[in-house]
Amino acid sequence: MIRICATGDVPQGSVVSADVDGTPIAVVHGTDGGFYAVHDECSHASVALSEGEVEGCTLECWLHGSRFDLRTGEPTGLPATEPVPVYAVEVRDGDIYLPVGADGRPTPSNGVTR
Repeated sequence: MIRICATGDVPQGSVVSADVDGTPIAVVHGTDGGFYAVHDECSHASVALSEGEVEGCTLECWLHGSRFDLRTGEPTGLPATEPVPVYAVEVRDGDIYLPVGADGRPTPSNGVTR
């Protein structure tokens, strides 16, 4: 496990970007109260999802409006048709952690890689 940030660094409804051994990660505090982590790149246009808007359990790409389910990585609206990797989040003692593999890179929980 690797510590990403404190929960207080991600106010509800916001996103923080992080780099984990060269993998861009968007850490999201959903408006539903949950914490999520997804690959910080839209599968449609290769732009940072961390610059998008949060609504419930979805994150919207700021460029073309595709929304991604933060639990599964699946797009919930066009133009994106491919999912993004999602990562398991562990909240412990006020900090957010992600699991990493032996290579130090985060391991997607939905099996999608980029």
